[in-house]
Amino acid sequence: MSDWVGLEHFRRLFASSQFTKVLANTLIINGLKILWLFPIPIICAILLNEIRRATYRKFAQTAIYMPYFFSWVVIFGIFYSLFGSYGIINTAITAMGGTRIGFFTDNSVFRSVLVFTEGWKEVGYNTVIYLAAITGIDITLYEAARVDGASKWRQIWNITMPGLLPTIVLMLILKVGYILETGFEQVLVFYNPAVYEVADIIQTYVYRLGMGQMDFPLSTALGLFNSVVAFVLIVSANAISRKLLGRSIW
Repeated sequence: MSDWVGLEHFRRLFASSQFTKVLANTLIINGLKILWLFPIPIICAILLNEIRRATYRKFAQTAIYMPYFFSWVVIFGIFYSLFGSYGIINTAITAMGGTRIGFFTDNSVFRSVLVFTEGWKEVGYNTVIYLAAITGIDITLYEAARVDGASKWRQIWNITMPGLLPTIVLMLILKVGYILETGFEQVLVFYNPAVYEVADIIQTYVYRLGMGQMDFPLSTALGLFNSVVAFVLIVSANAISRKLLGRSIW
């Protein structure tokens, strides 16, 4: 039987400079994803809803939804062939007299690659969620607004957006609650030792501690810390939303 060590592994964890770095990376990467990617599905859903030809609407919806079914390995292959050192983009840059950009090895660029590829893969799925919420809005509200002379912008602002608000609040609470869940599969496939400084996140650090260094106690402590923080954030975000907006999950 193993000896009881109390909070020893948590003390090791919080005293580690590596923990501070991976926590900061996790928060920064997920913060950037929320900032740049959260509004896009809302905008896409509204624009799709305004397409009157069903054929065009279905084509556009399929085009943005399709990447969601690709695995991160496939997506990495696609983007590496485009943005790799000798990919199409860098070949075009050098052909025009420019310098190759290390999209996958440059610390100043790599986080942008993570955000962009996440958006390309996930925006379509989230758009479908918001589009489903729009279809649940009472159509007579739009008819009454048109009779009153409301412009299309006024209809979107005064009918569509309030109708979407419960779904927006729900999705935002979930995003905040999972702010430490940056996307393990994506980062694991895309990153490499050259960008550990800006791309090593909690999940990849736990993976390398457990599978690489066999330090299971420390990786377990880090995983438990991650779960506790996620729980606190979800409860806090829900309480703030209920107090300020009068809407919440529970």
